[in-house]
Amino acid sequence: MKYIAHDYQTRAIDWCVNKPRCGLFLPMGAGKTVITLTAIANLKKSGEVNKALIIAPVRVARTTWPAEIEKWDHTKHLTYTVVDGPEKNRLKALQNQADIFIIGKEQVKWLVDTCGSKWPFDTVIIDELSTFKNPQAQRFKALKKQVKKFKRFIGLTGTPAPRGIPDLWSQMFLIDAGTRLGKSIGSFRKTYLIPERSNGYIVYSWAVRVGAQKEIEQKICDVVMSLDSSECVELPDINYINVPITLPKAVKKRYDTFKKDLVLELTTTDVSASNLGVLCGQLLQFTSGQIYTHDPSLPVDTIHDEKLKALSDILTSANGEPVIIYYYYKHELDRIISLLESNSLRYSTLEKDSDLARWNNHDLDVLLLHPASAGHGLNLQSGGSVIIWFTLPNFNLELYQQANARLYRQGQKEKVRVYHLLVDDSIDVDMMNALEKKEVTQSTLLDALRR
Repeated sequence: MKYIAHDYQTRAIDWCVNKPRCGLFLPMGAGKTVITLTAIANLKKSGEVNKALIIAPVRVARTTWPAEIEKWDHTKHLTYTVVDGPEKNRLKALQNQADIFIIGKEQVKWLVDTCGSKWPFDTVIIDELSTFKNPQAQRFKALKKQVKKFKRFIGLTGTPAPRGIPDLWSQMFLIDAGTRLGKSIGSFRKTYLIPERSNGYIVYSWAVRVGAQKEIEQKICDVVMSLDSSECVELPDINYINVPITLPKAVKKRYDTFKKDLVLELTTTDVSASNLGVLCGQLLQFTSGQIYTHDPSLPVDTIHDEKLKALSDILTSANGEPVIIYYYYKHELDRIISLLESNSLRYSTLEKDSDLARWNNHDLDVLLLHPASAGHGLNLQSGGSVIIWFTLPNFNLELYQQANARLYRQGQKEKVRVYHLLVDDSIDVDMMNALEKKEVTQSTLLDALRR
């Protein structure tokens, strides 16, 4: 297929070619993959790139990047190998002669340990750079050892700061080896952050010092490119629809008592919350309709079916239109599958790569996904335009945005509808409000970089 770049994509390609180390903080679905491959092809032709390493979420590494390389006339000449599977297969893949090596982010530490001092890649691309936001994660620590050996680096993400500015340091370190925001997370925090919640010397969360966000934006804008969705390919509308669910009075009373006393009486046993973090997860399960007990030998306790009823209503009104349902707990998946089977609906949980083709070929009525396993990089826009959140992803803005972007991205032809099933006056509503507030923080950063 012939690639005709949009104006913003041409600018992004030039950005990657002209800046040896850079970031593309572009909207999800803006075509970051083909932009990057075009830049690699150009740099390969000029002799500036020899061996490129692409690090991506594992499913994206296996399917999306190979498919994109083979799709376009100007990139299909590039040779590639996917470093995946058992260790013997990975070692064999590393011995291949190829232009591009593609590996899942879970194998980064293994790769660094295997290569040791003989790092063979002059160019490194990280797809979904925000998955390296934790400076304590093994994959970041491993890659940090090699960062000065990268002749070129491209970091791709649509969600650089899902929890705000404190998420930026490790991502920027991989881009510039600490030139702009400091050589260590400690110096970054000392310069730009203040403790938000702490107990003595232990800091649980950090806030941005007054005026620091603007300083950071000015320091990184020369290597980070950002665009608004309106500057990219025009997409159809996206509508967010909150579906209010009222629990029966007796059930709502149990919810309120559990929230207050941290103890819930079930049929076979009692469930107690040891702290507020545990309580949040248990309240989420309560609003979904089932809750795990502390004893694995005991069955999951069913509390109500109100969300299932609402889900059934939406599926009926969809009138055969393909739907993605995001669930969060295993017991939700089991109940949803029972509902789908009772209505003779074709469904899949995307366990195999062939399931992806079935969805995009309209051979499925429903695709059941967990946002953590399918939230990055997958192209699902050809299969449908309706999303239903059975349960929101526990205050995780990145998972929420990335999951919605599986449909709302370049190539989508229909208006996208995103339904949230929210129990009235519950943690569901609190979570929806929290996700919206976090988006304001990230949007502020991206707006400044665009300017």
